Amino acid sequence: MITQREPGFPQSLVCFGGVIAIVIVGLLRFGIDLHSLLIIAVIWTAGHAFSLGLRFAAIKMAMSGGIEKGLGAIYIFILIGVLVAALSAAGTVPSLIYYGVDLLDSSIFLPAGLILCSVMSLATGTAWGTIGTIGVVLMGLGEALGIPLPLVAGMVVSGASFGDQMSPVSDTTNLAAMSAETDLYAHIRSMLYTTVPSYVLALVAFTAVGLNYADQSLDVQNLVVLKDALAGEFVIGVSALLPLAVLLVLSVRRVAAEPSMLASVGVAVILAVAVQGRGVVDVVNSLNTGYVSNTGLEQIDTLLTRGGVQSMMWTLSLALIALALGGLLDRAGFVHVLLRGLLARITRSATLMTTTIASGIVANMSMGEGYLSIIFGGQIFKKSYEADGLERHLLSRCLEEGATLSTSLIPWTTSGAFCMGALGMSALDYAPWAFFNYITPLMSIILAYMGFGIFRKVVSEH
Repeated sequence: MITQREPGFPQSLVCFGGVIAIVIVGLLRFGIDLHSLLIIAVIWTAGHAFSLGLRFAAIKMAMSGGIEKGLGAIYIFILIGVLVAALSAAGTVPSLIYYGVDLLDSSIFLPAGLILCSVMSLATGTAWGTIGTIGVVLMGLGEALGIPLPLVAGMVVSGASFGDQMSPVSDTTNLAAMSAETDLYAHIRSMLYTTVPSYVLALVAFTAVGLNYADQSLDVQNLVVLKDALAGEFVIGVSALLPLAVLLVLSVRRVAAEPSMLASVGVAVILAVAVQGRGVVDVVNSLNTGYVSNTGLEQIDTLLTRGGVQSMMWTLSLALIALALGGLLDRAGFVHVLLRGLLARITRSATLMTTTIASGIVANMSMGEGYLSIIFGGQIFKKSYEADGLERHLLSRCLEEGATLSTSLIPWTTSGAFCMGALGMSALDYAPWAFFNYITPLMSIILAYMGFGIFRKVVSEH
């Protein structure tokens, strides 16, 4: 009988470094598809796991376990595809565009869009829901104004990430507090110290960049053509916004994401049939194959022809491979050993916080799922924070600043893959413009080494 051995620090470093090298070099240097690269990374990791005594059955079980932990995200993947198709068929997205073009002002488009996405995500607690709905509309409006789409996508991701990080109804916010075993609102208050100044800087940055496009506006005639095309294909009205209202209300009332989205889809299907006059069979089929727009205006048809279960299959398959890789890395112990070796060398609180943030980013790169990175970080760093006399909400804050904010910037994570499906571009394209997502962790690290925002437990004198 072969017994599994724990990997040494050198082997863990080689295995993990190999995974990162395979993905980064293959993607950036040779342009190899991410799916193929991740499969190669799985084979590489499986070889190292086999050398430690894990055999095929155990390796397969570890990969399946990683997928099982990410099933919640996979369900939402599918539902987002269904929701996007339903919102187009119901006239929700067309109505938002119709009313939105009247408010277009290129000089304030980026900061206004950032605030809109932030409010939507803060209220609903879902970055994906915000990106898949309001984000899609803003991409269309930004394109109409001639603003580079990677810049618009970076703005959307920044706003959506702010709400996802700070909302009391966000799954990642609750998960970070739970993983660190701290109070939810203590966790949110702790994040205010770094998130608020970072958000202000991001807002200033988007305002400054937006001024470069202040002289760009839609030609009046083009505006008329755009609205006529929408009105000719859809019944435009406030009633078309009802599915979004349902999603918002249920999310605020802390109803789980899946039933909230299904309820919104149900209302949208009813509107598509009763108000938009579409056939029941066509509407139901579009939930799988996606909605197809026929306004006759190419830019509108390109924007509205989207959604459906099948549109998420590229994203879903990528997520499955990434989760399998993460499960194997975790089960074989490579990441645990690597971080344990680093923790033994840490002597300052600021360095511990920096390591926590960095490990969230690295864990996302290796395991492909922010949820796993948050849980993993809580398990690994909890004792170190306790030993250093630090408050647990400081740990939960660092977990979010590393794992939550970086997950949308890495193409092969579930979040990065989702953004590609919803926004139509790789995370590599919009990442330089997602100001909030990298200003916040940098702000936290800088303030930590300045001695600000480090919360220590009050020791009783009794």
